[in-house]
Amino acid sequence: MKKVSIMIVDDHTLIRETWSFLLGKNENFDVVAECGDGERAIELARDKRPDVVLLDINMAPMSGFDVLKMIRKYSPGSKIIGVSMHSQPAYAKKMLRLGAKGYVTKNSPRQEMLEAISEVSNNRVFICQEVKNILSDQLLNGDQVNPDINSLSDREMQIVRALKEGLSSKEIASDLSISLKTVEVHRHNILKKLKLKNTVSLINFINSQAFDI
Repeated sequence: MKKVSIMIVDDHTLIRETWSFLLGKNENFDVVAECGDGERAIELARDKRPDVVLLDINMAPMSGFDVLKMIRKYSPGSKIIGVSMHSQPAYAKKMLRLGAKGYVTKNSPRQEMLEAISEVSNNRVFICQEVKNILSDQLLNGDQVNPDINSLSDREMQIVRALKEGLSSKEIASDLSISLKTVEVHRHNILKKLKLKNTVSLINFINSQAFDI
């Protein structure tokens, strides 16, 4: 049986080397590349065309989200598993929305990672148990899983971007050529739609949930 070729992308050398060692001992897997740099990862994916990419999403200057998009472009056959310290379901949702096939946290045990690789290499989606448990708790407790940023209009998204950049309502009104009163109405509607109390909670929400705006 053909081995599953794997590329490991993580900016922590010890993590890369550990996973390379562990996966290299498995007769079903073949680690064909590893790196800690987003740009290098894109080059390697294009050249090696690995079956599976283990991709750390918390890298800089290129985030894992940006790297994912480029790998999907240059090696569309590669199945990508997002690997992150974050267990918030929004991160997993964003990875899947961008084309990843799996998501595991750095709390995941070895067996779960092996299962994730096997599942996505067979074109199935895999989400680690830690994230599934959080989703289950939210649903059982009747909590809203996540306010939907997609419910905002284009104009409201413009307001959100400006607020995130630290602009005042007066500055936003000037930039968008609308009245101050209109800006205030939009701000009120944004908070109402997202069920948030104030601008600070809005900015915290957007930053913590890893949304592109």
